[in-house]
Amino acid sequence: MSIERQVDANNAAVEDGEEDLEEEYATGGGTFVDTIALIPSWAVSTVVHLCLLVALALINFDTTPKSTPTEIVSNPVEEVEEIEEELEDPPEEINLDPDAEISDEVEATTDVSVSETDVNISPADDMTAAAVSVNLVDISNTVAPRNALGNVVGAYSGDAFSGRGSGKARALAMGGGTTESERAVALGLQWISNHQLPNGAWSFNHQLALGCRGACKNPGKLDKAFNGATGMALLPFLGAGVTHKEGKYKNNVYKGINFLCQNGKQTKDGCVSFLENGGTIYSHGIVAICLSEAYAMTKDKRILPAAQGGLNYICFHQDPAGGGWRYQPHQAGDTSAVGWQLMALKSGYMAGLRVPNQTISKATRFLDSVQTDSGAKYGYTDPGEGPSTTSVGLLARMYLGWKHDNPALQRGAEWLSKIGPSKSDSYYNYYATQVMRQYDGPLWKKWNAVMRDQMVNSQNQQGHEKGSWFHNGSWSERGGRVYDTALSTMVLEVYYRHMPIYKAAAADGGFPLD
Repeated sequence: MSIERQVDANNAAVEDGEEDLEEEYATGGGTFVDTIALIPSWAVSTVVHLCLLVALALINFDTTPKSTPTEIVSNPVEEVEEIEEELEDPPEEINLDPDAEISDEVEATTDVSVSETDVNISPADDMTAAAVSVNLVDISNTVAPRNALGNVVGAYSGDAFSGRGSGKARALAMGGGTTESERAVALGLQWISNHQLPNGAWSFNHQLALGCRGACKNPGKLDKAFNGATGMALLPFLGAGVTHKEGKYKNNVYKGINFLCQNGKQTKDGCVSFLENGGTIYSHGIVAICLSEAYAMTKDKRILPAAQGGLNYICFHQDPAGGGWRYQPHQAGDTSAVGWQLMALKSGYMAGLRVPNQTISKATRFLDSVQTDSGAKYGYTDPGEGPSTTSVGLLARMYLGWKHDNPALQRGAEWLSKIGPSKSDSYYNYYATQVMRQYDGPLWKKWNAVMRDQMVNSQNQQGHEKGSWFHNGSWSERGGRVYDTALSTMVLEVYYRHMPIYKAAAADGGFPLD
């Protein structure tokens, strides 16, 4: 049979079947299925879709937003990308002639004031909203009093950071600073500012900066520790009195503080962590110092959540038995890590932030465990007498309340004086210089005469490295030129960065120990 005839036969069979069904329903016969078969296809489709719409309307969808853990902002930095949008007021640069004279009354930064609207520390513009982005909690029933900044410190009235402001010239002259030392500070700040990354951070590998690209030697190997490098780079600016609100490099500080606030990660119980690969608890302590000082100097509430959260993290992750800190939470401590955490707690206390008594008491317990000669010298994780660890231990003891006439403090200061400033170890110089400055007297004058001129003369004065230091000492290989330059600049800021402890009423600014 041909294809045409087969089609005709099939059509005829279908027509016959339809006539049979019509006759059957006309006489009352036929089933439900047969009835459905007579309904046109378009009608069936319409009914089906209507049923689906009704079913969907009856479903009770839960439109309540799901709560997720709060985080300030977590921006892992794997690659440095150039930002497209620039600030309206770009960072200023200084071109300081090596032979230029600087008056003792001239400060290393210009006195520039800006309005509140010029700075946006938080990703949110609303100050109140930013302030509650971290759930702050009390970490002790007994906390440090909030009036530490109102103490009379040194020979004049002011707060613990007043040497960075109007009292800077006087503090410089009283401490033994010179025109040359201030010029070195100015050059150091210039070099650091020129090596900031486009996103506001710094890297210990300074060659990542767009303005450098290998022009300066000795990059650090900790090229992923952006938080630690940024905190370290910002501390000399703050030490010179520059904040995100005023000063020649206010925009550099603004971008750096903003980077840190964005990269803090909120954890449970109101803590904010700045831990990172390569930096561990060291990065966290350095950042905590930086944010505490920035808050103390400006009282900008947008910094408060990150600053207090950073201190909370230090307190909650202290070794509950030994009282120290190290690489992991609750790990038995080492003196170096303890030093950065204690200085962060001290800066926070001076800023009026919450610091629990028991944290300080436990830290004292750790210092007792690594001391020798009744506290005149200190080891790393066990009793010992290393120059650097002794410097950290003695400075901590000073801030924890040891009096100037303490026999162990006297012996320790005399021991450091015999060793003298190092020509290569920036870390040792940073802590030992603070010890000797706070101890003051003939030992400080002897130390300063060597340290000051040694630091000024060892600063690079040529090419793109001008204003920087690299001493090739401990940590220099890992921290590189940024690390050495930041610490060396702060060594020369020792005259005014922190006011003397052993002056009238200064002891009232100690930690709470009751």
